[in-house]
Amino acid sequence: MTLRTQTIHIDAQLLGLLSPDVAQILSRGQRCELPGGMIWHAWGSEAAPTMVLLHGGSGSWTHWLRNIVSLLNDGYRVLAIDLPGFGDSAAPLHGGDADALVEPLHAAWQLMRRHDNNTFMGFSFGGMTAALWLAAYPQDAQCLVMVGAPGFGMASPHRIPLKGWRHLPTPALQAQAHRHNLLGLMLRDAAHLDEVAMRLHVLNVVRDRMTRRRLASTPILVDAMPRIECPVHVIYGEHDAFYLDRLPEVLAMFKQVTPTLASCQLVPGMGHWVQYESPTEFERALKCALKGSA
Repeated sequence: MTLRTQTIHIDAQLLGLLSPDVAQILSRGQRCELPGGMIWHAWGSEAAPTMVLLHGGSGSWTHWLRNIVSLLNDGYRVLAIDLPGFGDSAAPLHGGDADALVEPLHAAWQLMRRHDNNTFMGFSFGGMTAALWLAAYPQDAQCLVMVGAPGFGMASPHRIPLKGWRHLPTPALQAQAHRHNLLGLMLRDAAHLDEVAMRLHVLNVVRDRMTRRRLASTPILVDAMPRIECPVHVIYGEHDAFYLDRLPEVLAMFKQVTPTLASCQLVPGMGHWVQYESPTEFERALKCALKGSA
């Protein structure tokens, strides 16, 4: 198995929407091409503690766009994955859901891993995927952070239905659908739906090749969580659209089935994409959790 690296590629329009300092730091990253056409993005010293970031459904590494610089400033080596079937990564050879990603991720990790001081942090679909990964290979990380993770077979009756967009004939109509979907699922406050959120969302959804995913609506984590051996931290936005009034039930289920559960936190006033909507409050919650693990 071989690993090829080159300078990171970031969409020019997206890069132009960022502050010059953030754009400069992100542009220093590496684009790592692994076997099977999987793409990881890397920043920081290989000797530093490693934070592996797994994005949400219909996303890419850019789901973490507003958090990478802060993680670097906190001394982490940051690895942000385009999961197979999303972003610039090829679809998995077999399967079309989170369970099909475990083996290729584990194989790729053997090339990217440098030491045993590693935290996996997954958002939404990525949190569920990270849990399945560590249930199968508990030795692959020493800490797991799950942000807005589904997978307990619970759904809110108040969730706003998403709108299809691929059939719409004009970019303006598609943009209306994207705005509806971002506010219906990802963001609590319309004031946080800025040009960056819209641009990266549009870039991401057109590259989603895993559109028949269904495991997020099943209780797949009920079986997976007891097999995870490292400390587990859970973070949700207080108004996560996946669960809304059912978050107390979700947190109770985490406590029931996760022997290594170390912390559960809600970020007040925020929605599902909490690390984008309120990066400062999210990072405060993350530091609190990881400090407790340390």
